[in-house]
Amino acid sequence: MSELEPQKQSDFMIEKIKERPINKKKLLRRTLLTASMAVIFGLIACFTFLVLEPVLSNWLHPEEAPQMVVFPEDREEMSPADMLEDSIHQEQDVQPDQGTVTMEKEQIEAMLSGVKFDLKNYRQMYEAMTDYVDELKPSMVTITGITSNVDWFNNVQESTKTSVGALIANNGKELLVVADYKPLKDADRLTGTFYGGTQLSLRLMDTDPVTELAVFAASMENISTEYLNSVLKIAPLGSTNLNNMSGTPVVAVGSPLGVSDSLGYGMISSSSSYMQSMDANIKLLQTDIVGSRNANGMLFNLNGELLGIITNYRKSYDMEKMITAYGISSLKKRIEKISNGEKLPYLGISGINVTRQAHDELNVPYGAYVNEIDIDSPAMHAGIQKGDIITKIDNRSIMSFDEYTSVLLQLDAGSEISLLVMRQVQNEYKSMDIEITIGEL
Repeated sequence: MSELEPQKQSDFMIEKIKERPINKKKLLRRTLLTASMAVIFGLIACFTFLVLEPVLSNWLHPEEAPQMVVFPEDREEMSPADMLEDSIHQEQDVQPDQGTVTMEKEQIEAMLSGVKFDLKNYRQMYEAMTDYVDELKPSMVTITGITSNVDWFNNVQESTKTSVGALIANNGKELLVVADYKPLKDADRLTGTFYGGTQLSLRLMDTDPVTELAVFAASMENISTEYLNSVLKIAPLGSTNLNNMSGTPVVAVGSPLGVSDSLGYGMISSSSSYMQSMDANIKLLQTDIVGSRNANGMLFNLNGELLGIITNYRKSYDMEKMITAYGISSLKKRIEKISNGEKLPYLGISGINVTRQAHDELNVPYGAYVNEIDIDSPAMHAGIQKGDIITKIDNRSIMSFDEYTSVLLQLDAGSEISLLVMRQVQNEYKSMDIEITIGEL
């Protein structure tokens, strides 16, 4: 057995395991491939998140859309003569109680003739007007346009210009302000100073090229509910649809003298003139208030209602120093559309109303008389000519150019409409149907 032991030991194999050599090139390729795939999947994940996040957020936490801004329709105004007659009738309908002493007209005049007004009464009147202007200030907003420039030495210089506007609406997400846009055209950024000194960034919603007015929006995220409800005040819009508003007392606030926080008292001296433009004739309120050529601001009546927005447009150079304002009734629908993010409709027609004399003596049909057609406008492309009279828009009768403007502002840019046009052919008017697509102003 001992002889066999060396033989048995020699039958075992002794193995030595060696580590496999590392393939550096292959490892580098795998590393690069893994990194590349990680980057690609990361980009895909980011893109998917950016696309789906708003959808999921709106689904889980639906965001309320801004409320539509709708201004109330103009009420039926009474002329001063009608108001006087109505008050007389009311007085006549009231039966005096027993023991009430009725006074004759002569007695009342005799009593009033004995009343004398002195400086104290004069001072009290102006103090009352000052208190009234203080009541209007919560609805006023000073808009500052800031422009940045770099000089030759690389120094940044900032210049500012201001325009005074009025707070006209709250759509649930933003406060809306209307103001003259001309001083702010070149501004890089806009800031609004509200009543009490609160400053908020403003964004330009849109402008009205006809009047050069604009609507600005301020986010309500950083405004407290108490400040919003107790301090600020939405300016109620009045009515200027009376043919004759002469004699109406008004207050010009904002910058009527070309200086911020200035004011002026007076009355409307004329309301019979218009600024004629494409698709609109804007009523002008001429006052006896002396102001600056660079005036801007608002015109209020003594009921706290906004009657007009001060403009530098002048019908006559003789009235250059007198405050003039656009009548608010001519602006309501225009401001309303801009406030709701809608484009102003445009056909490119300048016109006037057909007078009763022209209708009776010349047999001119009532409607919107076309005075001028804008070059390259939808009206020109549709074949409307000077001298045509628009009597219908779709199925709505048009009796004047004012009605044409009102109906057009209720329509949307881009929509197709049908116009019924009366055209003079051999001394008589013949009807024509014209299809036209409304453009954007």
